[in-house]
Amino acid sequence: MFSKILNKLKSFLGKKTTTEKPKTKKVTKVTKKAKTTKSSKSKKQDSKKILESFKSLPGIGAKSAKALYDAGFKTTKQIISAKDEELLAVPGVGINLVKKLRDQG
Repeated sequence: MFSKILNKLKSFLGKKTTTEKPKTKKVTKVTKKAKTTKSSKSKKQDSKKILESFKSLPGIGAKSAKALYDAGFKTTKQIISAKDEELLAVPGVGINLVKKLRDQG
């Protein structure tokens, strides 16, 4: 900002310098939307199967299963072997759910 003021002052005095770089335009790429393919459909089916398997654990319903899935858990073994702190960091998972999981495992 200071250099802009200095350049303007110099131009008024008749000593214009060319220290200011020319402005460049930003070019953004336009990407096409991905078509729904078999792989995206199979991912949805896989996530449904994973969520159903989570519901087989004691104390886990649809909301808890979704929260655990969104937190990165992909198998019931990962949930059972997770540390209490990791499970409690998941929104919607409380101490009672962790206790139920520990009693089961």
